[in-house]
Amino acid sequence: MSLVSANKTETNTYTIEISVSAEDFKAAVQQSYLKNRKQIAIPGFRKGKAPKHMIETLYGEDFFYEDALEALFPGEIEKAYAEASIEPVDQPRDLDIKVMNVTEGLNFTVKVTVKPEITLSAYKGLEAEKAEAEVTDEEVDHEIEHMLDRGSRLVDVDDRAVENGDIAIIDFEGFVDGVAFEGGKGEKYNLTIGDGQFIPGFEEQIIGHSIGEEFDINVKFPDDYAAELASKDAVFKIKIHEIKVKEMPELDDEFAKDQDYDTVDLLKEGIKSEILARKTENAQHAFEDAVIEKLCENVEGEIPECMFDNKAEENVNNFAQRVASQGIDFETYLMYMGMDKESFKATMRERAVNDVKYDLAVEKIIELEALTIEEAAVEEEYANMAEQYKLDVEKIKEIVPASAVEDQLKRQAAVKLVLDSAVATAPKAEEAAE
Repeated sequence: MSLVSANKTETNTYTIEISVSAEDFKAAVQQSYLKNRKQIAIPGFRKGKAPKHMIETLYGEDFFYEDALEALFPGEIEKAYAEASIEPVDQPRDLDIKVMNVTEGLNFTVKVTVKPEITLSAYKGLEAEKAEAEVTDEEVDHEIEHMLDRGSRLVDVDDRAVENGDIAIIDFEGFVDGVAFEGGKGEKYNLTIGDGQFIPGFEEQIIGHSIGEEFDINVKFPDDYAAELASKDAVFKIKIHEIKVKEMPELDDEFAKDQDYDTVDLLKEGIKSEILARKTENAQHAFEDAVIEKLCENVEGEIPECMFDNKAEENVNNFAQRVASQGIDFETYLMYMGMDKESFKATMRERAVNDVKYDLAVEKIIELEALTIEEAAVEEEYANMAEQYKLDVEKIKEIVPASAVEDQLKRQAAVKLVLDSAVATAPKAEEAAE
């Protein structure tokens, strides 16, 4: 292979000319013949036994050329990229074959979109708002209510009718114009009265009825309900099997001890500390996200659209894999969301734009700061990975090349530099009040 030329012909676009010797192209043609001859039948020869020159006589001298080109192309283009020191961001396009035969060899040009040159208007001292973490008494009380609820138990009630707040175990079936509708039936369903699980007016009409009663209730579906039922009147046939109430534990020192605190006051202080730590961490994450957002805004340069499209496609595929890992078919997920792959990809594009800008910014910081990683740091990271994945260090080294580990550590160092130098500012008055 010989890289004839690599010329920048447009912004972020190079035209590359590649030449393959006659000897190498002839060898590729021979390999194509050996690979494909079993599928070729010629009268007078057993299938797969026809000589190469007979096939070319019958079907043309260039019969194996296209296949030889396909075999050569990936390796030749990669070598050309390396020799020209360019970094492609998309598949090569506009293939133009100048010469292709076993006498002269192969000569062709392709266009390739390359990674853009970008600048950063700033990456140190970026300012972003950071909320002050505070905990109110109401938040502590709310958390305690959840703890009491988790410690509650259900108690049967058989001496009175259903009241608001009770859990009624019911059978129900809904009818519109006397016809049962799909999804409108349930047996021994646990309905908490007052939680608003069902359409307006349903739960209220359960109140006052007792165990064993069978009765009808009348409701009207909301205007914004599913199209086939929206705004329609319905009758539900109801039977009450059981009534239960939730019995909450007392908030006392005994309850506190069950939560590993000696007193209620210490329990409240502990909860307050936990909430404060959580809110502090959330505030820090939000601040860091805002700083990275500012970093992306400071990326200046003409970025090829294909980079955004490819990243959006990658994000879609990654999402599909996560959904599949949970046992959900991606196409089924899209159907339930009322979307197709293209519309879903469009929703992922905004994130893809930031992802691309983020990657370019980090790479630029590594370059500007001339970041390097000590060999000891790479070894330490290998040890961490071995512990995380429960594999021998040498096995990890076989799987993950040192260059990849070094690159990841450089990226982490670049991001740390940005975040460590960032300046936190107080939220604006109107935002702080929200």
